[in-house]
Order: sequence, then structure tokens, then C-alpha cells
Amino acid sequence: MNKKQLFWNDTLLILTMAVLAGCGLIYEYLLSHYAGRVLGAMESTIYAMIGLMIVAMGLGAFAARKITCAFKGFVWLELTIAFLGCSSILIIGGLIALTQTFPQVLADTFNLPPDSMPQGGFLKQLSQLAFNSPYFFGFILGFFIGMEIPLIARIRESIHQKHLKNNLGTIYGADYVGAGIGAAVWVVFLLSIDISKASALTAALNLIVGGIFIFHFWNKLTWRKTLVSLHILLLVAICVIYQSGNSWLNQMSNLLYLDKVVYTDKTRYQQLNFTQRHMGTAQPSVINFYLNGRLQFSSADEFIYHSYLVSPVMAGSARHDNILIIGGGDGLALRDVLQWSPKKVTLIDLDAELMQIFLDPTEKLSPSLAAQLNQLTQKSLQDPRVKIINEDAFLAIDTLLKQQKTFDSIIVDLPDPSHPDLNKLYSVNFYARLQQLLAGDGLIGIQSASPYHAKDAFIAIGKTVKAAKFAHVQQYHDNVPSFGEWGWTIASKRGASPLNRLQSLEKLPIEHHWLTLPMVINSFEFSKSFYKDQADVPINYLGSHSIYQLHQKAWRDQQGLNNAYLQE
Repeated sequence: MNKKQLFWNDTLLILTMAVLAGCGLIYEYLLSHYAGRVLGAMESTIYAMIGLMIVAMGLGAFAARKITCAFKGFVWLELTIAFLGCSSILIIGGLIALTQTFPQVLADTFNLPPDSMPQGGFLKQLSQLAFNSPYFFGFILGFFIGMEIPLIARIRESIHQKHLKNNLGTIYGADYVGAGIGAAVWVVFLLSIDISKASALTAALNLIVGGIFIFHFWNKLTWRKTLVSLHILLLVAICVIYQSGNSWLNQMSNLLYLDKVVYTDKTRYQQLNFTQRHMGTAQPSVINFYLNGRLQFSSADEFIYHSYLVSPVMAGSARHDNILIIGGGDGLALRDVLQWSPKKVTLIDLDAELMQIFLDPTEKLSPSLAAQLNQLTQKSLQDPRVKIINEDAFLAIDTLLKQQKTFDSIIVDLPDPSHPDLNKLYSVNFYARLQQLLAGDGLIGIQSASPYHAKDAFIAIGKTVKAAKFAHVQQYHDNVPSFGEWGWTIASKRGASPLNRLQSLEKLPIEHHWLTLPMVINSFEFSKSFYKDQADVPINYLGSHSIYQLHQKAWRDQQGLNNAYLQE
């Protein structure tokens, strides 16, 4: 073989390695992302999945020594990786849907009452296996990906017919560069499309590499017609998955919800679902809204949550002219704030795509669902007094500070600290900057998770707000049927405590259709020993992840991973 042929063969192999490295990294992200969505513990799941796949890749590299023919082994390897890459997520979704619906099928078949639903023993073990199947597929896929580098190295030396001094260095260089490109492709492009389409496109690259390899090294292979036929069949399957995979995946995921899923979509940041429960002709349907499988609100009782979040803060503040809301992209907290006739409201929420659905639901939702949402939100996001900022609140408040803004009241309606990226929004640093934005006679109210299911996280939020130099920090709670016992934190910058301000009133200044002043005052009462161990609860400083860790541990202990989709 002359030098020119060697050069082109080398170039092909190095480019192949770079492409496969990018594909391998994307598979890690795909499985990690989907596993986090399924298991409801996004960050810890991502780290566990990536770590598991790296270990599996190491084992695969050792196992590659058992492959006698590197050329033939490489083609079969890419065929296998392409198949697993495009089908794993669909298989995982199917397994989870099957194990979650099977108990209901048995109950319906044998006319069992609801409290006799077969969910323990063998069925529980099957469910646990299904929910942990992402790790199984991650390990298998990582194992096969780990074989690629050793086989490419052997193929290069076979072509050169000698030991290459810098063989591994060259291949690893291509691997690292390819992985970096793969990460960029994931962030810029694949993260914004459906996960089934992303897996199909990535698998197609593996298949294309295998196909090019077949024809380039045709004379070194056996079973060539079989390999070509299998590549064509799998290419057809990949095209079908690209076209219909997301629909299948949504149908399987929809089986995990208690009610009928009427709309599902994916923004750059999260998966969203609307479900609907018909209550008969005399009552409106109940709408439930989920993000990444976690219930965000139910139209049946969201007014309880939002009235406790908004009314005590507004009632205890001296003025209501200029209000800041952080989070609350659904517009429901804003709806309640607008009842207090503010002159201006600034709302900061990161996810512009999600907000657009609530801003103008007629664009994407069915007419009936859009009408129900508009009735629920009272079109609050369209109010001319509202200024919307679609930015990370951690950064956006710096801009407000530079502009020397002050607000009469601040409402913090963020998701629970179930992800490290949210943990910073529950830190002393964040609350201290909000303290600077708050008027001296105003109040701040913060949704603070469940004092029952996540007691230490709830207490930690109160201690963290106190560490941010608020004069008085108090907490209160009540039952929200869809969530269970729920809690909020309220604080004043100076002057009287929030509770003293509320106790000085005769009634709520703006009458609520459900909430009363005595209910609010009584909600500040906790059991005698509730705060007994608060000295052992840490304050959440920026970077410590204390509240995130407390929240994750609490919900794992109280609910288990299998209830991630069934919190209603």
C-alpha cells in the first residue's frame, strides 16, 4: 500500500474516531437526560449515568481484546450501537409504562377495589427494575462504545502492518476533539429537539460510519451482503423512529399520568404536560400541569397555594405600587397580585417558551383547553402593567440592582430546589440581593416546599433567608390537596414582623373568595417540637448545595423514585 493510500485510510479512521466520540458523548447525555426525567432526580441521575457509562466503556475496552477480526468486529459493533442508540429510550419508556399500568389492568380484570390495587411484592420489584432500566441500557451502550478505540487502533496498525508509536495518542486526540464537538452539537441543536429524534440522528451517524467502513474495506470483510442488508433495514427503522418515535414515547409516558394527557411539549429547559379530568357536565374539567413529570398546579386547588403565597405578603406590605415576581411563569401568582391594583409588576422567568403557552394558549392548545387556561389565569400575562423578563433570575436581579430599583413587595414562586441550578436561587447570596431590592416597609414571600415531606429543607430556607439580614423571618403552612402539606416563608426588611402586621388588621384588605385573615394567622402555628432540631439544619450558602441535598434526600425517603410521575 503506497503512502497516498495510507494517508487517506488514516484520515478516514481518524475522522471516524472523532465522529464516534461525538456520538458516544451524545448517547451519554441522551440517556442521562431521559433517566433524570423519568426518575425525577435530574442532577444525581445524570452524574450516576455518566459515571456508569464511563466504567462500562473501560470494561468494553478490555473486552475488545477478545474480538479476533477487528474489521468485521467494528462493523458489527457500529450496527449494534446504532440499534441500541435509536431504540433504548423507546424500550425504557415501554417497560416503565407496562409495569405502571399492569396493576390497573389486573384490578380491572378481577374487579378489585381501589384500596386493593396489586402494587407490592413481585409487581413492585418489576416496577423498580423498569425505572432503573436506563442504567442497564446505559451500561450496555457504554460497554460497546468502549470497544471502538481499541478496534480502531488495531485496524490502523493492521493497515500500516507495523506497530505505530503514536497510535493511541492520535486516536485519543481525535476522540477528545470529537467529544467536544459532540457536546457542542448537543447544546446548540439536539437539546432543543425531541429526544427520540436526537437519538435517531445520532444512531444514523453510527450507521453511516459502519456503511462507509463496509465499502472502504470490502475485501477484508465476510458476510458482506448480510451486513449491507442489516444496515439498510436499520436505516429504515431509524427513519421510522425519527418520524414517529416522539409520538410513541409520548403515548407511553401518558400512561403514567392519572388523567388524560391533552397536550405535551418540550422547551429548551423542560418537558411539559397538561392533563385533564372530566368531572361531568355540571362542573368544569380539572386541568393539571406537569414539568418534567412533577405536578406544578391543579386547577382544582391552585387557588389555595397562590392565595397563601400572595395575600399575606401584599396584606402586610405598606404599599402595592411596584411588585416583583420571580418565577411564576404560569401567571397564576401574577393573577392574584393584580387584584391588589399595582401600578407596575415585573415578572422574571427563565423559560420564554413555557410562558408563551400561558401568555397566548390559543397558539398551541386546543380551543377548549386554551379557554380554560385563560379563565384560570385571567389573561394576567397580557396585562399592560406587567413587564416580563425572560432571563435567569440569579443574573436578572443584578440588572435591577444596577438600575437602583426598589419594590414594595417581592414574591418568589420558584420550583422546588430539586436541581443544583435551582439551589443557587435558595442561597444567602440570592436572598441578600433581594433584600436590597425590597422597600424598607415591604415584605417578601417565598414558596418553601413541604414542611412535612421535606422538613429540613423547609427549615433551611427560613434559616437561609434569616442569614441574608432580613429583620424578621417567619414561616407558615397549610394543606394543598394536590401536594399535601405545603409551606411558605415570609420576611420583613425592618419594622414589625410579618405576623404582627397581619394581626393588626381587621380583615384582608382585598377580600379573597376562599382565604380569610384568621386562616392566615393560624397558619403560622406549627407543632410543639417542629423546630426542635433546627440548630442542626445548615444554612445554604452559594455553592454548598445544602438545600438541594436536603430536598433530594427528603423526597427520596418519603415518596420513593417510582412516584415521580404520580404526585397528583
